Amino acid sequence: MKLRKSILSAVGMGSLAALMMFSGSAMAESEAEAVYDAMHPPIVQVKDGKLRGFMEDDTFSFLGIQYATAERFEQPQPVEPWEGVKDAQVFGPACPTNDATEVSSDEFVWPHTYYVHNENCQYLNVWTQSIDEDAKKPVMVFLHGGAYSNGAANETVAYNGKNLSEFGDVVTVTLNHRLNVLGCLNLSAYSEKYENSGNTGMADIVAALQWVQDNIAYFGGDPDNVTIFGQSGGSGKVVTLMHMPEAEGLFHKAIAESSGTASVILPNESDLITQYTLENLGLDESQVDELQTMPYFDLLEAADAAVKRVKEEVGRNVSWRPLQDDDYIMTEYCDFAADIPFIAGTNFSERSSTVFIGDGRKNEWTDEETAANLKEMYGDNAEAIAEEFARLFPEKKLADAYFYAPSYRNNVRSALSSKLKNTNAPVYNYLFAYEANVNGGVTPFHCAELIYVFHNAGLRELKIATGGDQAALDMQDVVARAWVNFAYTGNPSQEGLEWIPCSEQENSTMIFDVNSRCAILDDQNMVDLMTAK
Repeated sequence: MKLRKSILSAVGMGSLAALMMFSGSAMAESEAEAVYDAMHPPIVQVKDGKLRGFMEDDTFSFLGIQYATAERFEQPQPVEPWEGVKDAQVFGPACPTNDATEVSSDEFVWPHTYYVHNENCQYLNVWTQSIDEDAKKPVMVFLHGGAYSNGAANETVAYNGKNLSEFGDVVTVTLNHRLNVLGCLNLSAYSEKYENSGNTGMADIVAALQWVQDNIAYFGGDPDNVTIFGQSGGSGKVVTLMHMPEAEGLFHKAIAESSGTASVILPNESDLITQYTLENLGLDESQVDELQTMPYFDLLEAADAAVKRVKEEVGRNVSWRPLQDDDYIMTEYCDFAADIPFIAGTNFSERSSTVFIGDGRKNEWTDEETAANLKEMYGDNAEAIAEEFARLFPEKKLADAYFYAPSYRNNVRSALSSKLKNTNAPVYNYLFAYEANVNGGVTPFHCAELIYVFHNAGLRELKIATGGDQAALDMQDVVARAWVNFAYTGNPSQEGLEWIPCSEQENSTMIFDVNSRCAILDDQNMVDLMTAK
């Protein structure tokens, strides 16, 4: 039998008076006596009806909550109210994507889950420590990666929000939304019903954040203290929201992991993709409505081919992205973004981790092997890079320079500079540099920090992926605490580890590692040497 956490704590104080002091004098007697366990799962009344969740240890979990509904290429609409109780005990479907036919090369260190696809994918998940409407816990809303083409809220083991909620006493939210051709194909020129169809994916996210505003108090959350955080493509979504007038007031702090730029597509590129998609399907403008009912994979194949053709024609990296139309998504930051505290950073290795390059014995290289490998990768710049790396990272082995990710450092520097020009709030930078003690040493790959952000290094699959030692468990305490403190106050500092905001003059950076430190990481010269052609 499990009681609510607040009740357990109060009862431990030894008196009903203490219980009322802890939980608030307005707590009804029936609520104080509430018991939740497998036989008596929690039921919450939200705006449109009742939801039945379940208990995971002392955490209230509500999965697969529908936050909106939508027809293909049309704007999300509110869910119709319902009678009775809806189950919210399993993850909802994710947006369809290209079928995966191979196991990914990073599967061991970044274990995936598998899930149902459906175009009706507007579902979110909530983990919380309280269902007291007056609890006012900080809310942390995660936007998954996968660019704007794939991914899901339950794509990987690491995205489970239960442990972050428990560790930080926060309300954790993850969500699915439309992607690829369903979330980005612009048909607005053909019919009013397709207005803003080039941004239906971002419109879904706005609808989810609006649902949070309307309902999160029922899960103990504070709608006036919402932090959005996302990684890779999710990082782009975080920043893009600060360019969207419709998102004003829906969140109050933002964290962009492994990027920090608003990746968008331009109107001329978007128009060409639509034109070529119709051509590929043998349709003319009068037949555009047929796109709403044709089989998804036929549509996706034609549209992906159109994207590839436009990419070749315009000579830049065109892909499925939101449409920057200076109406729904602005070129510049919206005025409200100036008051949003912001964190952006990268991983040490990103896509050049030991998972992807090297011979798997980096920590066994001799000095001669290290020098030869750096020479092979960087040519005449190898010696200067080695000197710079030793200055910047005296705690690292020189071999680690081979796995540094310079282009990502340039991306995040650009993102930080842009935000610093548009802010009244602090801006923070980080570099996640912790090497997992597994497979000869795994340098931090693209996504690696999320294991620690979600405080999930102790989960079975992730104990295997990280080596499962005390260092990994300690690392998750430091990283998750920084994210949680930021959600509470807008300042990610913690006891014994002050995180100084960066400025245009000084790139103050939190370096997360075995011995984390905040330092001026002036690595631009090394990055320039590494990226020189």
